[in-house]
Amino acid sequence: MTLNELKYLVAVADLRHFHRAAARCHISQPSLSAAVKQVEVELGVRIFERSKAGVIVTEVGVEIIAQARRALEAAERVRSCAAAGKHPLEGVLRLGVIHTIAPYLLPGLVGALRRVAPAMPLDVEESTTASLDRMLRGGELDAVILALPYAAPGVEVRPLYDEDLIVAVPTGHPLSKRRSVGVEELDAADLLMLPAGHCLRDQVLGACIESSRQPPAGRQGNSLETLRSMVASGLGVTVLPATALVERYASPLVKAVPFAAPRPQRRVAIAWRAGFQRTAAIERIAASIGRLQLPVSACG
Repeated sequence: MTLNELKYLVAVADLRHFHRAAARCHISQPSLSAAVKQVEVELGVRIFERSKAGVIVTEVGVEIIAQARRALEAAERVRSCAAAGKHPLEGVLRLGVIHTIAPYLLPGLVGALRRVAPAMPLDVEESTTASLDRMLRGGELDAVILALPYAAPGVEVRPLYDEDLIVAVPTGHPLSKRRSVGVEELDAADLLMLPAGHCLRDQVLGACIESSRQPPAGRQGNSLETLRSMVASGLGVTVLPATALVERYASPLVKAVPFAAPRPQRRVAIAWRAGFQRTAAIERIAASIGRLQLPVSACG
């Protein structure tokens, strides 16, 4: 049984007419009829009832036609995969990005890719590192952008840039008049954090707070923008990546104060499965990010 024969079955089932089905498949009606008959003989069942009134799909034929459609869809997916290997900058690319990077990177990245890879739209999944890792290794995503450290079996990782972490304090807070803040000066009781599961939370805790001085429960927001609003309201201070503190996100109620040297940073990277065929797409994304006007530095 061939894919063409399955295509003939589906055409007859759709049109309920052998002549019109033959025209759709660009073959003669006798050839199509012979092919359908050959499949029925091979399977040992009647798929169609033929009469002067038309063509009826038999009860067993309904299931056979359903399976034929699935087989044809699967074959088309195989062709699409092959086409993606030949033309890596064409077709949807499924990109995962962690919450603390997506809002600040994607607007510029999408615009840049529209110029250099207009036939490669992004299907974006925004989630935590653990979730994106699972989806990447399971084949649900083609690539992910996240913060290091990150490693997984069979996954390639390419660093993209280093980004300073910066203290955000309410205007009028004692720290707002400082030119810099030492990491040891942050008060755990005053610090607002993301919930557990966000890598930025772990990075802030590792860089800024002694293990004996964990922030109290309840002082957290589910996004960096929520934390910014909490700081603006005067509830406390937080630590944000530099990309979240550019002018477009500025608030007169929030003051950004750099850390004293050595400043804590995070390294952002792109990761993809080692067997992924569209490596040219990964290169185009990395190059596009490198050309964005972001407050970051190239990886040393």
